[in-house]
Amino acid sequence: MRHARRRVVRRVTRLTAVGGLLLGGAMVTQAAMASDTPARDAATLSAPQTPADKGSALVAKLGSARTAGSWVDSGGRTVVAVTDKATAAEVTKAGAEAKVVPYSMNQLKSAATTLSSAPKIAGTAWAMDYRNNKVLVEGDSSVSATSWAAMTKVAKSIGASVEMQRTQGKFTTRINGAQPILSTGGRCSAGYNVTNGQTDFILTAGHCGPVGSIWFADNQGDQQLGKTVSDNFPGSDFSLVQYASGSAGEGADVVAIGNGSGVTITGLADAAVGEKVFRSGSTSGLHDGEVTALDATVNYPEGTVTGLVQTTVCAEPGDSGGPLFSNGIALGVTSGGSGDCTAGGTTFFQPLTKALAALNVKLLVAPKTAASPAPSASAAGSAAAGTGSVTPGTSAPATNTTAGTTTLASRLTDPKNVGPGLLVIAGSLIALVATRWIRAEQDRKAFQRHYSAMWG
Repeated sequence: MRHARRRVVRRVTRLTAVGGLLLGGAMVTQAAMASDTPARDAATLSAPQTPADKGSALVAKLGSARTAGSWVDSGGRTVVAVTDKATAAEVTKAGAEAKVVPYSMNQLKSAATTLSSAPKIAGTAWAMDYRNNKVLVEGDSSVSATSWAAMTKVAKSIGASVEMQRTQGKFTTRINGAQPILSTGGRCSAGYNVTNGQTDFILTAGHCGPVGSIWFADNQGDQQLGKTVSDNFPGSDFSLVQYASGSAGEGADVVAIGNGSGVTITGLADAAVGEKVFRSGSTSGLHDGEVTALDATVNYPEGTVTGLVQTTVCAEPGDSGGPLFSNGIALGVTSGGSGDCTAGGTTFFQPLTKALAALNVKLLVAPKTAASPAPSASAAGSAAAGTGSVTPGTSAPATNTTAGTTTLASRLTDPKNVGPGLLVIAGSLIALVATRWIRAEQDRKAFQRHYSAMWG
């Protein structure tokens, strides 16, 4: 009876091991097939197609000594600021509208350089106001009368190319993609998914956390998203969070806009003055506004950040790092600003093109296929009406950021992971060898007992 039970156990073990070999082989085959799937698209800047692109191309062609920036007017026309009638004629011939102004871009940049060389005052900011041909200097409510007087003195020494203006609220970073990411340092919003060709990352604001910060998708700290591996703040305002799993997963080309809805990101560009834009964040959701100035400098309490995009879009604490986009084209990530989404305010954004170039990564975008309908007014949540044909982009379901978390179960069920299949095969082989050895050892002992009984 005992021998019969042993035979049954050995037979079941052998069958289980053989089944494990077959399962492991299937897992390895599936992983190999998954690794052969085409890589996701990565965005690159394309040839000029939009009014904003057309203006930028004309400015680059004519030079900064004869021009002072470009913008898109309320009718969608390209306008280029020029310093003389001859240059205006060239702009008109190229199919754009020209506006003759007193100061060239070189003169405006010289004024901004003088402002930058003066002692930094937290709560102040300045940017290139192309439409008014000025460098607009703003001071928030935290700037004292004495400090504002000192800044005004610097501005007067430069001349009429600088305009001074007080603003409500305080210029602050917006700690606290729109999907929430959390660490011991606070809460931010995921911006965009990017890749270096081997590993995927979240690109978010640099002030959200220094290198080494661990990020989670939940308040309990159970679902680890990844770790900050590169940051730039102050100076600029961007950072990279490397996914713990190495992959952004499904929906890497979608940014959330609230209520389970999302927008598909199809390309990359620089923002233009006058452009209608949308921002999404984990605190306040989706809001829209207009780009009012470029090359903005903001003196946050934590330090000075330069080269930002200035907008009328509102933002609140926790929206930091969230995406700025228009018609599915990625433009930047939320840095900071003043006000809130009840009273309104000013928000600054880190240009995405500069961040990607500095980090040597590429934006993950949707494959170039037929576009789906744009989100409806209800899907846009609190985005204001009246943006004409400009929309956030084509609609897509938003996925949860936990797709990028790493757990044992997710690693074992990942069809692109060869390791689990090899482990199953190795374990099955060990089981077969062990079963064979045990049987041989039992047979040897049985023979010894039989031999001893025969020969005493």
